[in-house]
Amino acid sequence: MDSLTEGQLRALRNLAEKHTGSVTAFLNIADVQHLTELGLASRSRQGWDITAAGAAYLSGLGRSTSESASVTDLRPGGQGADGDEER
Repeated sequence: MDSLTEGQLRALRNLAEKHTGSVTAFLNIADVQHLTELGLASRSRQGWDITAAGAAYLSGLGRSTSESASVTDLRPGGQGADGDEER
């Protein structure tokens, strides 16, 4: 399988968070549609869901320090958690 774009990977992590019952950010439809084509996500009445293959893909990647932050951490306007603009 080809590697995923950053947006697709973000969407897949978002779906994994959703699967645990967390409230998640909005998904980019194009990214999640591509995940569906690859079998990593599926469409349901409740929206999009991660599949077993998607969960396995994520677990195979492991988590680096930068990836351990929650995907639901929203920072509107490019601001960091302390309100300063990120660079």
